[in-house]
Amino acid sequence: MRPLPSLVTAGFTAALLAAFPFPSPPNLLFFAAAASFSVLCLFRPPLSTSAPVSRRHRGPYHAVTMRRADSPPPSLSFSSPESLNDWIRPRLPSDALASWGASPGTKSLHNLWLEIFHGEASLLLLPHSQDETRGGEDGSSTLLRVVNVAAVRIRNSRGAVLVESHQLLSDGTIRHRCRPLSEKMMPGEPVEEAVARAVREELGKDVVKIVPGSYNMRVEERTSASYPGLPARYVLHSVDAEVEGLPEEREFSTEENGEGTEAMEKAIFVRRHFWKWVDDDDGSIERAWG
Repeated sequence: MRPLPSLVTAGFTAALLAAFPFPSPPNLLFFAAAASFSVLCLFRPPLSTSAPVSRRHRGPYHAVTMRRADSPPPSLSFSSPESLNDWIRPRLPSDALASWGASPGTKSLHNLWLEIFHGEASLLLLPHSQDETRGGEDGSSTLLRVVNVAAVRIRNSRGAVLVESHQLLSDGTIRHRCRPLSEKMMPGEPVEEAVARAVREELGKDVVKIVPGSYNMRVEERTSASYPGLPARYVLHSVDAEVEGLPEEREFSTEENGEGTEAMEKAIFVRRHFWKWVDDDDGSIERAWG
């Protein structure tokens, strides 16, 4: 519906045209001004009838800003293992760092630095409101190691799942695993590529077939077994897969082929993996990873 001022102006202009069909010079200026004003009113968009924006109408915009603030901060980075040591030592329990690389099955500070440097893990400093691993503990922030993991459930012909029972580390110690094949993912690495890399490096096989529709993702939060005292968040990307050429029943071991960097850097690395087939009639293994 056209606004009332436009209708009034249109009527006024029509009256002028009727009174002065051929405007004389004295009336020409007045006629031109009236006609221009009428045209502007006729074609001007109608004014909005909505209420003016007040503070209480801006709520959605403020909510968006607050949700962005809840995003995790960027990963911390360190130029050397020494700089990581100086930074992390006062932020861990007093006896935690001394156990890294010393207690059986643990890794060293050098290993953690390599993980961060190569992007296999992120080290975050989170407010307690964003950290579910420390509860209501006092303090302004807490440390968190975040790792994306490709977890692969490989089954044999009778449906048993291949589980890594333990690992032999380069320092001669044994690290117990009791979980399916898994591999830390690189930044931006697709799950399919991470699965193929895990099979190649830990089982020595080049061909793997992922079962369609088997992908699942879950998040686990717990203290890291490799780095006691350091809270960890594992984002698990699990799939079922078929790998040909593996022993069907008996326990077996394979050599690790993917930790050359750790060996050259004189960090602790896996020398050998030990595997066994485990019946999964109740689905406990699948639930643990899926």
